[in-house]
Amino acid sequence: MVTGMEFNSNNTLKRDLEKYAAQYAIEQERQGSLGDGRSSIHYPALFLFVGDLVAPAVSAVQEINRLKWDNGDGVVYVQIGTEDQEARPVETRNGGLSDDGQVTRHRLPLSTGQTERPSKTRRKDVHRSFHDSDQALFDLNRTLRRVSNRIAEYGRLYSSFDRIYVTVVTRADDPLNVLLPELTKLTETILSQAFKSVQTDLHVLVSEMEQVDSFGYASAAGLAFLRELDYMQSLDYTFSGKLLVTEDGISIPVTHPTSPLFDLVYLLSDKNERGTGVPGGWIENAEIICRICLLKNRKQDVDHSGSVSSTGANTYNNTSFKNNIRTTSDQHGYASAGFAEIRRPNKPIALAVLYHMYRYLLARMRQEPDWSIKDKLAFFGLDAASVERKVEGLLPDEDLVSGMSGIMTHNVSFSDLKPLSLREAERALFGQGAEAYFRDNVVRLVEERVRERSSGGSLRRQAEQSRAEHPEVGYFQWAAWSDGEPGSVREALLALIRDKSMQLESARALLEQRQQERVEDQSFKRALFRDKQNVRNLIDCMLERVYVPKVELLRLENELHLLRIYDTEMEELHRFSRHVTAALESLERTLRETAVQSIAAADEYIGQNVMEYYGKVTEELIIDLEAKRGRDVWFEDRYMGDMNRLATEGDDRLLKRLMEVCHSLLLTAEPLRLPFEEELLQRANVTIAYGDKDVLTRDDLFRRLYHTLEDQAVVRVRVFDYTQEHRYEEKYFFGDHHSAFMDYAAHAEETSRIYKLGVVYEERSSGVEKLNLMGGFHLEDLMVYRNGKVYYDSYTENGYELHPAGLVEKLSPIR
Repeated sequence: MVTGMEFNSNNTLKRDLEKYAAQYAIEQERQGSLGDGRSSIHYPALFLFVGDLVAPAVSAVQEINRLKWDNGDGVVYVQIGTEDQEARPVETRNGGLSDDGQVTRHRLPLSTGQTERPSKTRRKDVHRSFHDSDQALFDLNRTLRRVSNRIAEYGRLYSSFDRIYVTVVTRADDPLNVLLPELTKLTETILSQAFKSVQTDLHVLVSEMEQVDSFGYASAAGLAFLRELDYMQSLDYTFSGKLLVTEDGISIPVTHPTSPLFDLVYLLSDKNERGTGVPGGWIENAEIICRICLLKNRKQDVDHSGSVSSTGANTYNNTSFKNNIRTTSDQHGYASAGFAEIRRPNKPIALAVLYHMYRYLLARMRQEPDWSIKDKLAFFGLDAASVERKVEGLLPDEDLVSGMSGIMTHNVSFSDLKPLSLREAERALFGQGAEAYFRDNVVRLVEERVRERSSGGSLRRQAEQSRAEHPEVGYFQWAAWSDGEPGSVREALLALIRDKSMQLESARALLEQRQQERVEDQSFKRALFRDKQNVRNLIDCMLERVYVPKVELLRLENELHLLRIYDTEMEELHRFSRHVTAALESLERTLRETAVQSIAAADEYIGQNVMEYYGKVTEELIIDLEAKRGRDVWFEDRYMGDMNRLATEGDDRLLKRLMEVCHSLLLTAEPLRLPFEEELLQRANVTIAYGDKDVLTRDDLFRRLYHTLEDQAVVRVRVFDYTQEHRYEEKYFFGDHHSAFMDYAAHAEETSRIYKLGVVYEERSSGVEKLNLMGGFHLEDLMVYRNGKVYYDSYTENGYELHPAGLVEKLSPIR
């Protein structure tokens, strides 16, 4: 059973592993021509997130841009929310501004009632309270001006500063989007003071999957916003409001001429065109938002003639796309997109290589040296010679028998002693004196010496000393040799204890037999008519026949006592070493589980055979490395060092060192830097025997990749196909200049294609991406629009006011 502490430790290890894998993936993504492999955007870019509900998307978009864009650190992000937004405790004195460099979070002092039951006039109240609060408008002005100045600081990162691309992102059901015209126009007006041109797109995120508890009001509010959006995008839309505020409190009008508010509007749902949910929900649309921005604002290259060109075939043309999605009635068309990527699964690769390397190191640690049982006993200081050295010196050095001969005796005649046994004769001669002398001068001294030599942990100290001379013998061997199984050191120790026990019993039996012998049967020299001399001779015989065996018995007893102490210590040593080896084995399971989970999270096709293929790759790298630098390179101090000692310091220390060594010795090797299609081809065929007809060819692979990308890049919005009369599509591949697959994709289906296909070349070989653009539909074509009508009608009939005052009359009727 896993304890709470072990569970928490396991979770910590997995988090560390995920960070390690993510860092490797980032490094691989950023590899290119000395850091120039990523795309760059041409003009400055600003992402404006409107509402509290889109706050999680800020970090997602920022991370993608930092990873994919060479000048992504110069992109500025603004999130405008309300004071109700939680988990953002930082509050500053400068007008509700929370700033961390690239990201600026501005809080409007408005109540949107996000955490309470929505009021019947929530959206209307938000709109009114914003216009009623001079301070809110002034603070917003100040924030946006600071943002404009910050963008200017990043000027060196861009090829041109004439234009700025503004990407507005909001959730359809967020009440703050009722202020979209005000927030958008104020942002554009302030930016236009620094840029010649401001181009603004809107991305509307629609959530259909998570509307469980608040599906009714969210659907009604979402439809209310879509109706307002239709009005904002109409050809005769105009806007005017006193939004610019000076430091003296003077309000200046801001106007929008007759035209749609946004250049293009993209609707992105957490369900795709087929009606199936998108893994990761609406937040996954961050990838699409970033790719669309890159497509429209990619850095242009200047060729040798001096003319400007964009690297790639059939590059994106924004004007052309807008014209193609406009209907015959000149009604504005909306757009959506789908995105797919196939890349080398860098995270699973990093984890798989780490697991296989660790597995190899554990196998090395488990290897048994070619030692005899005598060698193993000697390792613990339990061989016959070592035990003899431990036992010798326990007994006093002087002649015990001669020392006892001077003990005072009682006046007893030899004739009285003759019929007695040796035990009876001893008592008649000495009383308790001989036993007391032996106890005080021999037994106690031996016992004291035994205590000194059997201080706790002596066996483990001996093992540690021996390990310094034999580093190949670690805790796996300790655990195996001390477990008591056949062939183990402990079994030999127990056998020795049994043997000594038998010797002790024999010695006791011999002593008992001697003490029962009669005096007259003893073979010592007798003198005629010399009684005292005969008694003296009897005493010498008695000491030789009784007390010499007693000394031997004492030696055996204490030798056995020492051996039993060592057996107890060996039990403790087994528990210790088994605890360490169990932790090492547990780490192996954690590494495998994490790698398998990472593989499972990847696409089934793209993640195939990762463990099998990288098991072989790791094995080959290990063989090559050991051939060049020696078999013990892993255990040098600058790499893993003493893994047994590391293991006793905790899993986290061991794992940290393991990840460092894996990164420096294996992950940077050339076999792990293959172009993604070559890597995938080899991995797909790793389990196929040579000459097998099922081997995957390069053409087969390209065909599968092409269809996989198309299948996964399904447009992320649900429309009724039969009502969508003006569907228009463009599809773009993003991939490496030198990729054979990119060349294949550019020319596939050339004769049957009914959509525009573009190729955006980049200097990176880790994967390929596909962005499908689709436009020409109207809001009434959307499933979310049709499903929301019933809720919208019901809420309005029940007294809910879902629009700002005076706006309902301007909206087109619900279709």
